[in-house]
Amino acid sequence: MATHEYTQIFILGTIFAFCDAFGIGANDVANSFATSVSSGTLSLKQACVVAIFTEFLGAFLLGANTAETIRGGIVKLSYFEGRPDLLMLGMMTSVAGSAAWVIFATTWGWPVSTTHSITGAVMGMGIAAFGKDAVVWGWNGVSKIISSWFLSPVIAAIVSAIIFLLTKYLVLRSENSFRRGLVAIPFYFFLAFFVNMSLILYRSRPNTQKNNWPSRKILWVAAVVAGGVSILSYIFYAKWLERKILKKEDLKWYHIPLAPFIKYRAPPVVRSDIEKQGIRDESRPPYSTRQVSQEKGIFSRVKGFLLHGVNKDVRNLDNENLYDMHERAEKFDDQTEYLFNFIQILSAVAASFAHGSNDVANAVGPYATIYQVWQKGSIPGSESPVPTWVLAFGSFGIDCGLVLYGYHIMRSLGNNITYTTASRAFCAELGTSLTVVTASKLSLPISTTHCITGSMAGVGLCNGDIHAVNWRMYAFCFFSWAMTLPAAGLVSGLFYSLIAFSPHQ
Repeated sequence: MATHEYTQIFILGTIFAFCDAFGIGANDVANSFATSVSSGTLSLKQACVVAIFTEFLGAFLLGANTAETIRGGIVKLSYFEGRPDLLMLGMMTSVAGSAAWVIFATTWGWPVSTTHSITGAVMGMGIAAFGKDAVVWGWNGVSKIISSWFLSPVIAAIVSAIIFLLTKYLVLRSENSFRRGLVAIPFYFFLAFFVNMSLILYRSRPNTQKNNWPSRKILWVAAVVAGGVSILSYIFYAKWLERKILKKEDLKWYHIPLAPFIKYRAPPVVRSDIEKQGIRDESRPPYSTRQVSQEKGIFSRVKGFLLHGVNKDVRNLDNENLYDMHERAEKFDDQTEYLFNFIQILSAVAASFAHGSNDVANAVGPYATIYQVWQKGSIPGSESPVPTWVLAFGSFGIDCGLVLYGYHIMRSLGNNITYTTASRAFCAELGTSLTVVTASKLSLPISTTHCITGSMAGVGLCNGDIHAVNWRMYAFCFFSWAMTLPAAGLVSGLFYSLIAFSPHQ
């Protein structure tokens, strides 16, 4: 095959890979931030702003390792020897099949696994091309991935439940829970930073053995950094919380580094509703004709389209069908719950960063193969690096999907799984991050959808009431997961067969 041949496949592959990344952002990233939004710690708009940076950086900086597992660990590339054009076509139909299913599922509010989707799509393509023997069924291929689907939600649920039970009995149920929480804050900072630093150091190691840090050294460095941050959090952040919440001082977030040093700041004066409304000049209409016409202009329409997905109410707190489930959840002191707001944002950032490093592979793994075959005219080696611009391309597609279409999944989840507060969401997100960190160390493309769902189940069961969890919603999730693998595989396989085996001259 000559270089830059079949440019039409490369162009179609670029379009479908972006659509697949868009679906990942709309479905999987929405799953990752559903706990933060449903607890009220972040608004939907704030979650999107945070995710734009964390998902992009996680995918761009650390997404290459898992991308290599996706593109070369499902089908046997040896079957395509001498036919790089077929491999290029197969990867194009794979991202097309995955994108079609994920976007379809997102439209209906189905929280599916994009890892399932791309795996099924590549398997369907391989079977359509060369039969079932073309698929790597052993532990180094599909079996390793499938086993992680069952293990990850169970492990995430156990880890999250342990963290929340410790928090519940040592902090939340204490008579002086707020003071206990202030003491516990440094410990939570330590956990969050230790997990995040371990992920960064594990995933940023070079593929060669030279200058490759051993695991023990990585854990020690992460522990030292996390320890330093936890000490700083006790000195500055805990003091800021004490002054702001207990003493009700007029402190802003940017006063955190100055909390031990600045003088007493009197609480803000609360104005009456009449003062807040002010007096309007009756001699002037509230809106001029020119202003109304500007609001209906092209700029306002474009702005409305771009912000359409971030102005939705997705928390489901007023849903009468969920009232009984929410009432079964134990409620804790509001001031103590407030302690977890900032640390929960931090855990959401860690989870989002981990998600970007892991799930960008679902789109850019096959697309990197398409690009390298088109560029070189031959099948790339298993150790061929993923181009940096491909990672950036996939990261941008993920961000677009979350901002424009992620509200569908957040609305479906919201508080539908179990009643969510800042403390519960923090424990669920931290449990998910710990599970994903372990998977990233092993270059194992697990499903973050399974992890966060398992984590929420574990936290919900800690209420001591089995009905505090919406099992009907869980059954719905499991059904959509079961449909993902065959549906994406069928679309990809049919698409491949239609092109590869159609009559041609």
